[in-house]
Amino acid sequence: MGFDAWFTLAVVSVMFVLMVRGHSTAMSMVSAVVVLLVAGVIDERQAFSGFSNAAPMTVAALYIVARAVERTGALEPFVRFAMGDGPTGPGSLLRMLVPSAVASAFLNNTPIVAMLMPTVCASAEKRHIAPSRLLMPLSFGVILGGVVTAIGTSTNLVVSGLLQASGHEPFSFFEMTHVGLPIALVGVIFVALMAPVLLPDRQPPRRQLSVAERDFIVRLIVDEGGGLDHRSVEDAGLRHLDGVYLVEIERDGEPIAPVAPSTMLHSGDHLLFAGQAQVVADLRNLRGLRSAELLHLADLDTPTQRLVEVVIGAHSPLLGKTPKAMGFRARYGAAIVGIHREGQPVAAKLGEVKLRLGDALLLLADAGFRDHWRDRPDFLVISPLEASDSPLGRRAQLALAITLGLVVVAGSGLVPILYAAAAGALLLIATGALSAQDARASLDIEVLVVIAASFGVGAAIEGSGLGALIGHQVVTVTHGLDWRWTLLGIVLATVVLTEFISNNAAAALMFPIAMATAIEVGADQRAFAIAVAIAASCSFVTPIGYQTNTMVYGPGGYRFGDYWRLGAPLTLVSVIAVVWIS
Repeated sequence: MGFDAWFTLAVVSVMFVLMVRGHSTAMSMVSAVVVLLVAGVIDERQAFSGFSNAAPMTVAALYIVARAVERTGALEPFVRFAMGDGPTGPGSLLRMLVPSAVASAFLNNTPIVAMLMPTVCASAEKRHIAPSRLLMPLSFGVILGGVVTAIGTSTNLVVSGLLQASGHEPFSFFEMTHVGLPIALVGVIFVALMAPVLLPDRQPPRRQLSVAERDFIVRLIVDEGGGLDHRSVEDAGLRHLDGVYLVEIERDGEPIAPVAPSTMLHSGDHLLFAGQAQVVADLRNLRGLRSAELLHLADLDTPTQRLVEVVIGAHSPLLGKTPKAMGFRARYGAAIVGIHREGQPVAAKLGEVKLRLGDALLLLADAGFRDHWRDRPDFLVISPLEASDSPLGRRAQLALAITLGLVVVAGSGLVPILYAAAAGALLLIATGALSAQDARASLDIEVLVVIAASFGVGAAIEGSGLGALIGHQVVTVTHGLDWRWTLLGIVLATVVLTEFISNNAAAALMFPIAMATAIEVGADQRAFAIAVAIAASCSFVTPIGYQTNTMVYGPGGYRFGDYWRLGAPLTLVSVIAVVWIS
């Protein structure tokens, strides 16, 4: 093992650690490429080949197409019709999963989940079931649908581009389908059958606004001269409230709990109430109390304010900071109604809670909040409390027609996928189905940079001999066994990697190793490349391994361990299917 291989291993290891510790994947990969370039492991052509490759350009065009479908709500009527209002069960889940997975085979899955979440949650409310029984299956369904075609996920296009960069033909549109379609079918059926058995009923933040349980927390302040100053809790009428409970009094930073009926109230006291949201809202009518969080829940039905649910993503500037430190109200023009973490409301003072990945925030915001912030990294998803029932309009029909045309032209092989995607994106803008501003906002620069930089990292792993060395070790472990056992090792390594770093980064790291391994065992390199692309997308066991899993984490009221219940057996099924069918 020469110096270049050792150096590449060291750089890739540091890059991996940085990504696992939460540093920007794009910056980590670009930094690694620069270090490898300066050290002479790769040259300028190899370092920047990804920026001229078709993969990031194709992904960018498909982002625009997916945004047009999302913006116009083109899929909502179909999913709403498919779900119906009947009881939940395998048949009901299949009616939701099949159209979602089919859409994901041709569109980016992140906007699909963002668009369908309100519809799915509204359907759950109508059927009186917990959204936790639907949202995780939705995420898993779109992930499975993405492995069916070459444009189903950006990861498929990354591997296709890496194939082209290494001197092979890129994936054709349906080249993965003979492997991906059976896996998607088996996976969707497995989810439909096992989700009702394995998934728990979790109380999501949106339902905690209406259930009569003590699970909504709010702070009110005793006003000076407001009528409650120097009165006891019982005299103030706060002792025997229907549906709400005075948990504690905070005075000069010190808690008073439990609160006795004889406890005297002082101006400036913070009163912590827990209970039904609308009952808490009625407390505002008590003279002498004002909200510490500036909440006006009684105004939710006004045309200027509405309740929205947001989820904190991996690239949010709010991550690890408190709303108070970020000046949340001034920055976003919205008041935090509640913060929910792993299915539980946060009882601490909301302005002083350090926000974490996957936290669900309920916000009282103006009508333009969603349009203003939906394309920025501050929130991974912004969902209104109610789903829209608007009919399919002209723009939605245009978006569907152009998307279908893109699929037909690219699938027929008449033109390369990039050409079809670019033409589709241009038509969507030209016909008014999507504005130029929305098209620009749809581009996820972080993902595009990761894709471009992955080519430099892959070239270093291949050119330094590191990929061949690791591949040889895999072959040595499975010596004397069928080549599928070697492929199993590659697939397992990819599945593990994708739970810790992005699926695109995992595919880029494993691709040169898989290709070198295939050569050594005399197997079809394209079969190994397809297996890596599919395995990199099979992220089911944590809420942070795949972006759609993170999107449903907070709104579904899930706990971290809930993903193991359904995700671990689904991962096992997917791994076996990939190896068996390849």
